[in-house]
Amino acid sequence: MTDLGFVETQRVVLGTEDDPLVLASGRSLTHVEVAYETYGELNAARDNAIFVCHALTGDAHAAGHHGDPARRGWWDNLIGPGKPLDTDRFFVISPNLLGGCQGTTGPLSTDPATGRAYGLDFPLIAMSDFVALHRRLLAHLGVERLLAAVGGSLGGMQVLQWAIEAPEQVGAAVVVASSSRLTAQNIAFSAVAREAIMRDPGFLEGRYAESGEPGPSTGLRIARMMAHITYLSEEAMSEKFGRRLQADAPGQPRPDAPATGMGLGVDFQVESYLAHQGQTFLDRFDALSYLYLTRVMDYFDPFADPDAAARVAAGGTRVLVVSFDTDWRFDTRHSLRILHTLEHARVPVTFREIRSPWGHDSFLLTPPGYHDTIAAFLDRAAEVEGGAA
Repeated sequence: MTDLGFVETQRVVLGTEDDPLVLASGRSLTHVEVAYETYGELNAARDNAIFVCHALTGDAHAAGHHGDPARRGWWDNLIGPGKPLDTDRFFVISPNLLGGCQGTTGPLSTDPATGRAYGLDFPLIAMSDFVALHRRLLAHLGVERLLAAVGGSLGGMQVLQWAIEAPEQVGAAVVVASSSRLTAQNIAFSAVAREAIMRDPGFLEGRYAESGEPGPSTGLRIARMMAHITYLSEEAMSEKFGRRLQADAPGQPRPDAPATGMGLGVDFQVESYLAHQGQTFLDRFDALSYLYLTRVMDYFDPFADPDAAARVAAGGTRVLVVSFDTDWRFDTRHSLRILHTLEHARVPVTFREIRSPWGHDSFLLTPPGYHDTIAAFLDRAAEVEGGAA
């Protein structure tokens, strides 16, 4: 296996005044830009396309690099020559989703009606709105049907929604570490994160972008720190940090700590790690996008429609559902709910729980058996569909 080299992010306008993107809420967006990347080549039959849907804080840059080979796309271990999403065989499409902050229209974008950033005037969006824009991108690229759609976490939700809304367009669906309905605990985590952001004095009722001020940096940092705790398993955190202190000599007080060795600063290594995660997050993500995208997840409940699974069955989409045994953010019960609902509707569905020490973040990593499972499923999909078989 080899890695992809230099790749470029492309941009395209997919919503205009003459052809607005009409949202599930009934509101319309009259200027919609999408940032996306592609890897590999679309074959002559146009039947080897795989669509990648990213998670909450992801973006279009899923593989390769933008000039620094050490800084690679977020799913680079899965996408590339000889990898499960083999770019020698498949044409891989990876966009930034609607409401994002990495090149696709979102709350920080300019509202054509006012000439200033939308802020909280950006319309609330739904999972189906992500899919509607994905489908416009697919049409722009000249692809009528996907060999497969693949996504983890929020990305898996998009894949599931797509398989329900337009199963005739999705030959196979790979839903990893995901959910069809958040629990009260999941919603509670996001509620606290949003409160931290919106109660930050720098939030300025969502108008911070035009204020020249830093924005709700403290709130966003806290939101990220808390979320990151839920992405790791207790096993992973214990192995990585234990109760080790920041001091050079384990167990020794920091030079600025009182004689007892105790202080209220960042004393433990796990505290330092979370602080670092929160700080670096500020450089790549926007608070308003965090608010909007987490709310989409809260309201996602596609099987509330009793006919949803039957539509997947009627369209013939084959589904792979993958969970990880230490993922407590979306534990295996979430995946089993998807599995059992689809099975009941006689959808061809395969399920596998993967042993991994890394919790929810496992979908971004390489626990044994994970990539092999996806590769085998896509190989079978290619045999059935004829795309890059």
